[in-house]
Amino acid sequence: MDAAIEPARRPAYRRVLLKLSGEALAGNGGVGFDPDVLQLVASEVRDITSRGVQVAIVVGGGNIVRGSDLSRRLGIDEVTGHTMGMLATVINGLALMDAMERIGLVVRVLSSIEMHQVAEPYIRRRALRHLEKGRVVIFVGGTGSPYFSTDTAAALRAIEMQADAVLMAKKGVSGVYDKDPRQHPDAVMFSHLDYMDILNRDLRVMDATAAALCKDNNMDIVVFDVTRPGNIPRAVAGDPIGTLVGGGRA
Repeated sequence: MDAAIEPARRPAYRRVLLKLSGEALAGNGGVGFDPDVLQLVASEVRDITSRGVQVAIVVGGGNIVRGSDLSRRLGIDEVTGHTMGMLATVINGLALMDAMERIGLVVRVLSSIEMHQVAEPYIRRRALRHLEKGRVVIFVGGTGSPYFSTDTAAALRAIEMQADAVLMAKKGVSGVYDKDPRQHPDAVMFSHLDYMDILNRDLRVMDATAAALCKDNNMDIVVFDVTRPGNIPRAVAGDPIGTLVGGGRA
């Protein structure tokens, strides 16, 4: 039997929304781009698409600018700061697109903020059609409105795309812990959580709006370390990595 479709490795999810933070794209540098991370994500997305998995991506912008930080540190109008943050996600989306196209993937970037020269406008039916044709779809511009995080954008787009799961790709954090593992060596990682655990215990997996959207739509959330090679294919395969939030429809 072909190894790509043997039962042990058959994808548990057929359509996923991968949420990439800007910090993950920056790697250890903290700002800008780490070419090794871009290459790793691109190659692993190629791996799962070759198995028939449809992939949509929402990318953050924290490696370039955070709107809330601009408002707090520089006194920039908060709405303006959030808009600047949304534009930062467009830069990240284009960088990711380039890395993927260089290894043969067909990619479409769809923006919630209209900018026809660099990205297609976000239209739900068009995005669905791209996925059905096997193209990787990168959503940028957040929700297009201030005050909504890219976590919320990821949950919203996953629901609109009828995805099977949101894959929350973290930088250097293996899953969800009872406290910050970078500050507390005795932190304990959860293998499985309910949506209400996120909301009631303020576990910071994603913001409350995003968590509520996933809860109301029974959307699986898989939280894992994207910097560890092989974790994206393992998450899609349903392997027990990181933390699963939800019922585990796989």
